[in-house]
Amino acid sequence: MTTATVQEPDAMPRTDPDDLAAYFEPGDPEPTGVEVITALREAGVRTGLGAFNPPGTSPPLEGLAVPDDFKLPDGYVRHHQVTDEGVPIEPILMFSPDFVLYDANGKPIAMPENRVVPPELAPPGLPLRRVRIPKP
Repeated sequence: MTTATVQEPDAMPRTDPDDLAAYFEPGDPEPTGVEVITALREAGVRTGLGAFNPPGTSPPLEGLAVPDDFKLPDGYVRHHQVTDEGVPIEPILMFSPDFVLYDANGKPIAMPENRVVPPELAPPGLPLRRVRIPKP
C-alpha cells in the first residue's frame, strides 16, 4: 500500500502568474479589490479582473435623472453606472461624445468636460431631478 503525502500550501511553488498565491502569502489579510487588480496589472495582466480600473479610481458621476419613458432628443444619452459594490445607479443625462449644442445665435456652446448635462442645458420637458450616488 502506498501512502500519499499532501504538500502543505506554504511549501507549494508560487511562480504561476495566474495564481493569486504568487502575490499573497498564507496568513496575509484577504486582499482588497484594489490590491488584486494592482497586483495583476503590475504583472502585466490586462484581461479578466486586470482589465478593470481598481475600485474608487473612477467615481460615479452625479447628474440629472432620466426617466425610462422620456424620449431623448438627438445628442443626449442615458449614462448607466454602478457603484464599486455593484449597486446600480439611476441613469443620468449626458451629451453624446460627437454632439455640438448651439446657442440662439448659432455659436457652439462649450460642453462640460465630463459631458454631464447641467440643468440649464437639459432638453425641454425633462423633470429636473438630480441623481445622488448611494453611500456604501
